[in-house]
Amino acid sequence: MIDVKSDSEINRIQEELQKKGVKYCMGTYVDIHGIPKGKVVPISHLHHMAHGSELYTGYALDGLGQAPNDDEIASVPDLDHIIQLPWQPEVAWMPADNTLYGEPYMLNTRVLLKSVLEQAKDMGFGMNLGIEAEVFLLKKNEDGSLVPQDPNDKLKKPCYDTQSFLSNFSWLDRMATSINDLGWGLYSFDHEDANGQFEFDFNYADAVTSCDRFTFLKMMAKEYAKQEGLLATFMPKPFSNKTGNGAHFNMSLYDLDTKENLFQCKPSDDPHGLGLTELGYQFIAGVLKHGPALCAVFAPTVNSYKRLVRQGDMPYFTWAPVFNSYGSNNRTNSVRVPMGGGRCESRNADGATNPYLACALVLAAGLEGIREKLDPGKPQETNLYELTEEEREARGIGFLPRTLDEAITAFESDPFVEEVLGKELRAEFIRYKREEWNEYHRSVSEWEIERYSHLF
Repeated sequence: MIDVKSDSEINRIQEELQKKGVKYCMGTYVDIHGIPKGKVVPISHLHHMAHGSELYTGYALDGLGQAPNDDEIASVPDLDHIIQLPWQPEVAWMPADNTLYGEPYMLNTRVLLKSVLEQAKDMGFGMNLGIEAEVFLLKKNEDGSLVPQDPNDKLKKPCYDTQSFLSNFSWLDRMATSINDLGWGLYSFDHEDANGQFEFDFNYADAVTSCDRFTFLKMMAKEYAKQEGLLATFMPKPFSNKTGNGAHFNMSLYDLDTKENLFQCKPSDDPHGLGLTELGYQFIAGVLKHGPALCAVFAPTVNSYKRLVRQGDMPYFTWAPVFNSYGSNNRTNSVRVPMGGGRCESRNADGATNPYLACALVLAAGLEGIREKLDPGKPQETNLYELTEEEREARGIGFLPRTLDEAITAFESDPFVEEVLGKELRAEFIRYKREEWNEYHRSVSEWEIERYSHLF
């Protein structure tokens, strides 16, 4: 599960990196929130680093389950997924896995994802994943408030606005050029549905590679913005009256031997008419079965649930999902089968998600649906926002959690979570997210002061 290269392979990789001008190696893993952590070593020390020489005090990190008296964990860089920093070519970024006493450390979420992929492998499956990256490009006013960097980006419906796209061209061009130079296959980028918001779409890849790329993309976007005196944020909902940042997961399984997409089928073989095989629908059924619990990792912050609303302060629907349901090109469902089929999309994932943790759980849920031959039922094709409560209940459509508190309760109540994560990682996630909710609940907001200070 954790591949340590031979000495000759490490030497070859080191020589290649040195020829490219690399002086330093950054071994990076993520904490429970998906935030990159790690150490940097000189390229001459790569051999030692590749064998786990770099040690960490786990107690200093969120979600790694260690106490002050525990032994240190190590990190082992994945030398098959090296990225040379486009803006700092002296540095090679290497996603890493944690070990303890030389064994995979299961509280590392990248290690967890690999373990679930091993379960898929035992069933003959690999997983392909594409993550749609939505991001705001903002500047800070003198009063500290954040606004879109383009003062003319004021349209009520700015989606696909070419003028604002061109006004942000410098940052967009650096992002697009780097994505293509890295070989990710950028095929589209545009102004998204909120002022100051953009989306980058590039080719899907295997699950681990896509999670690595999403983690790196966030770091790269922030670095390029910082160099222009701006802030790039993947925060789920920076503005109450604008669309939030999603990170939709587009998923399919493939045959490990033939590489065939196992969700793609002929229309005659499609049981529900959306362009999926029976296996694909079973996968969706597993995702829906555990939909409320999955929401805690797809939308893992207090702020996430200000995105998952029908309308809120916006003058029109947010098109963010609030229902645990599926359908075709109907964006009011939490799971969508895009036009052409062959994949399914989880739409409640946002920019704060830890991609490794979310991918591990959603894959495990889909595999359970396949093993149990579950049926997701009839797809929902109408605008679910317009249903009455009676109509919704008659169709058996449930809501997704409406707050982080509800999501953590669903996460805690579903035995499936412990089966996948184990007791320790499950407990760590619940502890950190309960603390986050309680801290938020105790804080007094400007909204409360404005509303109540003169009223009572």
